[in-house]
Amino acid sequence: MGKLTTHVLDTANGRPGAGIAIDVAMLQAGSWTALKTVKTNADGRTDAPVLEGDSFRAGAYELVFHLGSYFKGQGFLDLVPVRFVIMDPAAHYHVPLLCSPWGYTTYRGS
Repeated sequence: MGKLTTHVLDTANGRPGAGIAIDVAMLQAGSWTALKTVKTNADGRTDAPVLEGDSFRAGAYELVFHLGSYFKGQGFLDLVPVRFVIMDPAAHYHVPLLCSPWGYTTYRGS
């Protein structure tokens, strides 16, 4: 069964990004539809997959990471959107975010 997972690593402080809100949306009929908001735990991961089962379908998705709240206004970034496409809903898609108050990177992990 396919699923979507994520985690956040605070590279500026060398620790997991704990307590970060992440908005989840899917592109439907040409506009973004909010699906849910999740929060990272002490390990920088969500307690359960972001999406799985019938709620995980092929299509375009967006995760918006609330970094401004996490870094408490110390830096440059506020909301960080990551948009990607799910081609195979039977696969595991992992979207990690490595961040600091001034920059970020992401990739498709495993």
